[in-house]
Amino acid sequence: MFIEGWEIALRLLLSVVLGGVIGFERERHNRPAGFRTHILVCSGSALIMMVSAYGFTGQMGEGFLADPGRIAAGVVTGIGFLGAGTILQQRGSVRGLTTAATIWVVSGVGLAAGIGFYLGATLTTVFVLISLLLLRKAESVFFSRRRMNNLRVRAVDQPGLLGSIGAELGDRMVNIRQTELGDPEIDEKSGQQIITIDFLVEMPGGLQLTELFDALYKIDEIREIIWRNEIVRSDHGDGKVL
Repeated sequence: MFIEGWEIALRLLLSVVLGGVIGFERERHNRPAGFRTHILVCSGSALIMMVSAYGFTGQMGEGFLADPGRIAAGVVTGIGFLGAGTILQQRGSVRGLTTAATIWVVSGVGLAAGIGFYLGATLTTVFVLISLLLLRKAESVFFSRRRMNNLRVRAVDQPGLLGSIGAELGDRMVNIRQTELGDPEIDEKSGQQIITIDFLVEMPGGLQLTELFDALYKIDEIREIIWRNEIVRSDHGDGKVL
């Protein structure tokens, strides 16, 4: 089998474009693997697919059959290790699963582009973008309250602090699944000892987050409230309004 030079360039260019589109979405959300990583994975997979399919046919003697998928099959195994590197475990929660999945899908898109399956590669990219952009909003509306969420509180270390926070959460039927206390730090300006407390919580349906954050922030010792890795209340006034 033989492939023209222009078609090689077309397939590699398509892999760069499709991988870059998905990577751009990941980059916008500051994920561990972003724009460049997805381009490299997609274009590399396309090249490996072409090498596997066309690279050895001219060197095989009569009576020998080449397996066009043999080398390309190794991409799936290799991507597993790369995807594992994007999965981060942070204080009881796991982040990066979606990014790891997009890297895996992007490798498939690259393989499809490399073998000339243009429609499949393009449609898969469209469906991935729909999943990342549109379904994210639907997920946040219908499922976010039912899942475990991370609540982080930074406060002045005082006796009874944990009990006060627990009482406010309990009054609103917030189920605390896990609690972890960080090492105390000294605030340079006030000289006070600041402690970070991480909660893994399950939220009841119908609870207004603004009401919860306002109630917690009224506790005198609390200096900062972080919800799902975003500051929502802070003494510095840079919290996100929810």
